[in-house]
Amino acid sequence: MRAFVAEKTDDGVARGVRDFELDAEGDVLIRVAWSSVNYKDALATVPKGGVARISPLVPGIDMAGVVQEGGGSGFSAGDEVLAHGYELGMSHHGGFAEYARVPSEWVVPLRFGLSPRDAMAIGTAGYTAALSVLALERRGLTPADGPVLVTGATGGVGSIAVDMLAGRGYEVVASTGKDASDFLLGLGAASVISREDVVGDASRPLARSAWAGAVDCVGGSVLAGVLRGLKYGAAVAACGNTGGIGLEDATVLPFILRAVALLGIDSAQTPIGDRIETWARIAGDLRPRHLDAREVGLDDLDGALTSILRGENRGRTIVRI
Repeated sequence: MRAFVAEKTDDGVARGVRDFELDAEGDVLIRVAWSSVNYKDALATVPKGGVARISPLVPGIDMAGVVQEGGGSGFSAGDEVLAHGYELGMSHHGGFAEYARVPSEWVVPLRFGLSPRDAMAIGTAGYTAALSVLALERRGLTPADGPVLVTGATGGVGSIAVDMLAGRGYEVVASTGKDASDFLLGLGAASVISREDVVGDASRPLARSAWAGAVDCVGGSVLAGVLRGLKYGAAVAACGNTGGIGLEDATVLPFILRAVALLGIDSAQTPIGDRIETWARIAGDLRPRHLDAREVGLDDLDGALTSILRGENRGRTIVRI
């Protein structure tokens, strides 16, 4: 089959499209129609990216397509399905190939009115955004509580979080380090602020109470700034680390003086039952109103991966297999 493959060499990592023999384990064989480009996929193709655990590796943490062989798994040939997370694109070959073989317990049936293309326009990014919104609402957040901040708002997770929250009636304040106000306002953001506005004065343990909740896709000093600016009893759903994994600028004072909560969001290892339930919500009341995405083919992936590493992407990029 044709696949985009990353393979370690003495000089680093060689990556590109080539003929590849599928050697992954799993009882479901999927003919992949669509995949998507994620920051994690790019890390799997560079030296010291910390993602790839086998070599050669077919990256791609997302895939959607049609079952070719069900292997007694409960899936039948012709079923439209999606799969993402778990070990895909890390220690198990992923979605940047014409076929993928995966364990049935990683597979989600596409029975929710979503096409394979739409599913990948949402993908892991949209799934992570949905988990973040649901976590905040389980904490009691409602639109009446005030503005909700989304950091890293032009990225895959952030842009869909803006879309989902605005669609649910929230006043969304989108934060970005890019000149992208028109894009974010078009998704439903009420206002756009800079990354520096979120970080504020890092020497102060608390800032003005501003946010009724937040989805943080950046981490590092930005997450520390979010914590300083949360209202009493508010929470932030933390789901990204493009700004770093440290919290050197944070203190315990937001937690013990304002009773704020830091909610960790993991999209990779969610149990399959919860995953199916969340995808049903994504196809229903959480469905993004804007499913526009840039399309690339396998032969264009090298450039798309380089762009996302450089922070040049806006919104979602999907891969037409």
